[in-house]
Amino acid sequence: MSSIAIFNNIFIEEKKIREQLAAATDFNVIQDSDIIAEVSDKYKISKDKVERAIYGPPSVFNKFTLERERITAYLKQSIAEHLKSSGVIYSGHISQLIPSEVTHVLRVGLFDKTSNRIQRAIGEGLTEKNAIKLIKKNDIKAATWVDYLYKKEVNHPSLYDIIVPMGEHFPESAVQLILENYHKPAVLEQEASRQAVADMTIGAQVELALVEKGYTTEVKSLNGELTLLVNKSVSNFPKLANTLTAIAESVNGVQQVKVLAGKEYHVSIYRSQEFTLPPKVLLVDDEQEFVQTLSERLNTRNYGSFPVFDGEQAIEFLDKELPDVMVLDLKMPGMDGVEVLRKTKAINSDIEIIILTGHGSEEDKKTCMELGAYAYIHKPVDISELTKIIDKAHGKVATAKMAHT
Repeated sequence: MSSIAIFNNIFIEEKKIREQLAAATDFNVIQDSDIIAEVSDKYKISKDKVERAIYGPPSVFNKFTLERERITAYLKQSIAEHLKSSGVIYSGHISQLIPSEVTHVLRVGLFDKTSNRIQRAIGEGLTEKNAIKLIKKNDIKAATWVDYLYKKEVNHPSLYDIIVPMGEHFPESAVQLILENYHKPAVLEQEASRQAVADMTIGAQVELALVEKGYTTEVKSLNGELTLLVNKSVSNFPKLANTLTAIAESVNGVQQVKVLAGKEYHVSIYRSQEFTLPPKVLLVDDEQEFVQTLSERLNTRNYGSFPVFDGEQAIEFLDKELPDVMVLDLKMPGMDGVEVLRKTKAINSDIEIIILTGHGSEEDKKTCMELGAYAYIHKPVDISELTKIIDKAHGKVATAKMAHT
């Protein structure tokens, strides 16, 4: 018995197709929400973070934390475990995680032109304006996910065994077409396809091992033999290859590793030492040139920093991101540093806040420390001294996180 994977645009009656397929085959249905909940529970990650890894946009700190890459590896491992069983309909963005080498899963793309989808959305009660807005938003999410995984367009033929143009089909005829292709001999479960599932599992484990050390690369697995492709110029390629090989070989089941200079896949390798999560630092200061320069200097030292230019932006930022440390100017137009400090602690008391000011008084310092500031320092500050304080503040955050787990 085989399985079916469905990826689709919104407003093409995918739910009807999925339900009719499930009724016709008696297959279990696994959707995005199921895998998101599974990964969240197994790896103790919030559902919001797993959803963000799939639907984006990635965190502004992602190039330092590699959170999206890590969660994607978890998702692949979860899907690979399910692929050991047959008789499943995979529906949603998770379907894109199933490699083409797993041939006993029929990969189906359901697409239609925007004008038809708008009409269906209007038929479901949306205004034309809201329909256009929702379609655009979801199309961006889908395109971003597929581009992240494969650097291809969302409807690229290589991603599917069949593409169903829903402008030419009703749900019933689409189901019939899918079932006709599902019953073809090419979709039967065979040894090579089962091996591809095992390769997917090993590949995801190697990706995770590399990410944990601060490396991202395209991993190809075939019968336990790994190929790692590097597209970044490095001063000592043999040394890098030895490092990557050692990491990959630490994963059970890996028999052989090749590290090659690739041409197609983008690779990011930004740490030569053992990877540890850097502090995520939000910089808040209305002096834009100063805060941008400070951010660049911190980033070159492998701190994950991001600048905003007033208190309102800082509070809005906290709706989407959770920094470990905030470096906060005291005197700003509009919402001043004291108010930002007070509101930030109300939102999340674990964020450590370093007040950095050129105009503060002893009374200001007393107020800030009473409100929970970690440190109060004056401009100008030496970058090495500031990083020492950030490290200590981050250490306090890390200790608190460990206590909560």
